[in-house]
Amino acid sequence: MRAYLPDCDLRVAATLDDALALLAAEPGVWTPIAGGTDLMVVHNAGRLKATRFLDLSRLAELRGIAEEGDCLAFGALTSFTEVREHPAVHRHFPNLVKSARVTGALAIQNRGTLGGNIVNASPAADTPPSLLAYGAELELVSPRGRRRVAYDHFHLGYKQMDLAPDELVARILVPKPQGHSFHYFRKVGTRQAQAIAKVCLAAHARVQDGVLAELRIGLGSVAPVPARARHAEATLLGQPVAALPVAAARAALLDDMSPIDDIRASAHYRSVVTQNVLSHMLRELATA
Repeated sequence: MRAYLPDCDLRVAATLDDALALLAAEPGVWTPIAGGTDLMVVHNAGRLKATRFLDLSRLAELRGIAEEGDCLAFGALTSFTEVREHPAVHRHFPNLVKSARVTGALAIQNRGTLGGNIVNASPAADTPPSLLAYGAELELVSPRGRRRVAYDHFHLGYKQMDLAPDELVARILVPKPQGHSFHYFRKVGTRQAQAIAKVCLAAHARVQDGVLAELRIGLGSVAPVPARARHAEATLLGQPVAALPVAAARAALLDDMSPIDDIRASAHYRSVVTQNVLSHMLRELATA
């Protein structure tokens, strides 16, 4: 049974200050929405519990992609289509382009937003693994001012975030890779398109003098939150790319995951496939 729409109240924020004032005046009462694509899924399933919504879609302050020194700054309302089409994103962050391309259908990509994908906090979301691999940082705004939090510390538990009731994600800041970089993104789903990930892995690496000098691996659909594969990273860092300890990295990866059985895949399947994707990534890295 669907949620009963007449019970819902929708307010459209005219300015960012107006939105923040409402959130501060009634903490926890209003649910911010942008594209609303995930909201409609919950509504159609009859699981929509929230009834007070604050529409942020008209806020110019949360839009745009801009180069700021060593970072690329994405407004929280940046759509997946804008991510796919922006030349600077293609130049610096190919994993983000790939993850945006596999997020839903074209209609979802036109309407869904990068900030919404983050704050919806689904462990199966497509862009978070890439943001983790690139070392992204979030800029949060409230009536008290602005603060920044490393994205790999933002998700605290399933649907739990380092985000106060009166805060919004304003921007996503992603540092541009330095030197010669390796980029890898792989999503495993039932279909090539319009499928929720069973497993997702994104990686960014830098090799210096034949040694793996920098590595970040982001995982999706294998833990309660989008997560860094820190154990696998630690096993691989500092190793010569011509002789990477693949077996040890596969074993370490198991400590980075806590997969579950659900309608899309079993925990065993997720564990084995994630290890296999890691092996494939390392083979590509060794020959890059």
